[in-house]
Amino acid sequence: MSPLEPTHPADAGATGKSSAPFAFYTERRLVALTGRKARNLGEMLTHLREVSGSSIFYHTHYLYLVHHFQKPRFYNEFANWVSHALQEESLAERLAAIDLLSISSIRELRESIVATVRAYVEGGAARRDSPVGDEFHFCEAKSFIMPTGIIAHDIPEFFDQVAQVTNSCLHFHFFESRLRLERPTNDFSRWLTDLGETRLARAIDRLNPYVMTLGELREEIVKLRRRYRPR
Repeated sequence: MSPLEPTHPADAGATGKSSAPFAFYTERRLVALTGRKARNLGEMLTHLREVSGSSIFYHTHYLYLVHHFQKPRFYNEFANWVSHALQEESLAERLAAIDLLSISSIRELRESIVATVRAYVEGGAARRDSPVGDEFHFCEAKSFIMPTGIIAHDIPEFFDQVAQVTNSCLHFHFFESRLRLERPTNDFSRWLTDLGETRLARAIDRLNPYVMTLGELREEIVKLRRRYRPR
């Protein structure tokens, strides 16, 4: 796992008090090869059970950060490899269909991926090897979390700041903090709930970041400003 703080960074700005500001954080990643590689589904299963949670998170979430405009066919890199290197389209679609929004921990995500691949293999799927040079290389990323210096003291300021924060900031508050620290929702909704703005919190929580780019996610959050009415 990454060297995230045991106490969530946003907790410093979301203590449950109505006057608590929201502190926006961002992340930087140090990506490294693990030395593990898979040529077929059997080897992939072995590594999926043993690699770090950081590796699972990296291969299922990194493309959401780097693809700003054109959407890839699969954001899930396991699905991409299964499709292109092994030509197992059915399994690729099953992996891509895992409901990531309903998953709240890396452990649960790993179990879902392993169960999907195992069921496919046990169903009599072909055990072909990937072409030489097309093996799946497992990577992992250490995340370094740092404050952006951007603070929102109230709801109007929150919308102003969301409009200008980076994709890395959104990626942290929507993906990294929720899954790696096993939070039930994204940081924005947590803070808004603490303020008593439950309707706005639910509206943001209903946004699915897995079906849009981070830029589109930002736009959808900003659009909610027109519907916001102070209590």
